[in-house]
Formats: sequence, structure tokens, C-alpha cells
Amino acid sequence: MARYTGSVCKLCRRERQKLFLKGQKCYTEKCPIENERNFPPGQHGNSRRAKISEYGVQLREKQKIKRIYGLLETQFRNDFERASRQKGRTGENLVKILERRLDNVVYRLGFASSRKAARQLVRHRHLIVNDILVDIPSFVVSPGDVIKIKEKSKKLDLIHNSLKRNKDNMYSWLTVDKATLSGTFLQVPERSEVPLNANEQLVVELYSK
Repeated sequence: MARYTGSVCKLCRRERQKLFLKGQKCYTEKCPIENERNFPPGQHGNSRRAKISEYGVQLREKQKIKRIYGLLETQFRNDFERASRQKGRTGENLVKILERRLDNVVYRLGFASSRKAARQLVRHRHLIVNDILVDIPSFVVSPGDVIKIKEKSKKLDLIHNSLKRNKDNMYSWLTVDKATLSGTFLQVPERSEVPLNANEQLVVELYSK
């Protein structure tokens, strides 16, 4: 399957804000957003002053959300189409769908320091959902689902180092048991509960053109 293999720090620089794609590095002074490289990549990144159009604003917001969750265009568009067919506000439905992805839930539980690392855990068959091994990052988690680290994978340093940095569960829709390396997806979060610094309504407007 196709995936982005370039520098993820360039993605944060392009959006001019932290997207938390690099794990622990995002919380240190090595993060480009924290130093003199806080400008878009490219030869003219530090000198661009052009006024951005309405379409440009909408596009940047779409790119930002897509990159935060680590999706390619087709994947993101498919999730948007699903959201548009559901009842309620399409933008909020989209965020809820993205939050229910298994790789995102693994990241939110603290088993990985980034969504990219969480996706790797899932792909490498380290995760069990309701006693069934799942290796599909886009697997949709439902309320009541129990996510566990496979018994043979419980000694992975990647998991334990991430849990040490995530001392407390910050999300009301999840519970985490660090002793058993398991967590439960209690409910689909409301948009107001999701810590996502983005305006998903601009994505709706972009795709509605």
C-alpha cells in the first residue's frame, strides 16, 4: 500500500504548527517549529508573503487534518464520503470516523508515541481487538471494544517508553490498564472532546465545490 516516506518535519513546517508526527522529538527543542526553521520548506519558504485565497485556506486545513491522522488522499476522501452519508454534521462525523481508526486509538491509549508508530505496531501484528488479532490500521473500533497488546509483544521497549511519557489517560472515552497493557474504547467521542486544532468545516466546504 502506498504511504508517505518523506520527512514528516517538513509537513509540520508547511502547516506552520506542530502536527505531532515525530513522537518524542515533537516535545523537545529539536522540533523545527521551536527553532529558526519555523517556516515552510523549500527555496522560498522563508520569504513567502503572498495572500492566501479562500480555496487555499480550505486546502491547507484539509492537508493539515489528513497529515495529522497520517492518511493519503484516497483514504481521506473515502472517510469523508462515509461521513457525508451519516446523519448530523459532516465535519464532526469525519473527525469521529478518524478517531475510531485502530491506529489512532492505539496512539491515544499511549501504546505508541505517534500515529505512525501506532500504525507500525498494528501492521506488525502486535495488537488484539476483542481477542482477535487485527493488523489493519484503518479497522474501525466500536464502543466496548477491548484493545490489547499481544502477549509475545508486551516487552517491546517502544510500548513501555511511550507509556512512561503518557503518565495519565487524558481522554474520557478511553480507559487504560498499564499493568495488562490493554485499553477499552468506551464510546465515540464528541467533537468538543477531541484535541484537534483544526476546522473540519473548511474541509466540507472544499469538497462541496
